[in-house]
Amino acid sequence: MLELPELPKGYILEGLSEEDYDHNALELLSELTTVGYVSRENFNTFVKLQQTDMYNTIVIRNPQGTVVGISTLLIETKLIHGFSKVGHIEDVAVSSEERGNNIGLYMIRYLCNKALGLGCYKIILDCDEKNAPFYEKCGLRRVGIEMDYRG
Repeated sequence: MLELPELPKGYILEGLSEEDYDHNALELLSELTTVGYVSRENFNTFVKLQQTDMYNTIVIRNPQGTVVGISTLLIETKLIHGFSKVGHIEDVAVSSEERGNNIGLYMIRYLCNKALGLGCYKIILDCDEKNAPFYEKCGLRRVGIEMDYRG
């Protein structure tokens, strides 16, 4: 298990909730990538997906309740390696004002530990080259080449 750093005083980690629609979750993700319009109904449907071990979206809240960190762990069950599981960490975003406060490090290590606890034999995270040093600091290492197709 990876050691978790301390979060700033008053900051808490929780699972994504319907209230996060109004507490900066989507705005924070827009610092990472294009989000587009997400209705409250669609957001709430996504939150309900979190009731299984397959979807694990976490948030870090500051003392005012604003979401300042968000990330998702997806669990993939494989037919190979004895019907094992692989964790995929996706959509890691930390508020630009909060970077350097261990929020990203905390989320990555927390999700890695959660994946291991759910029986994953490996955890995969795809990132831009410029972000690789941060993820190496979190305990991940470079392996393979990412490929994609966008139709």
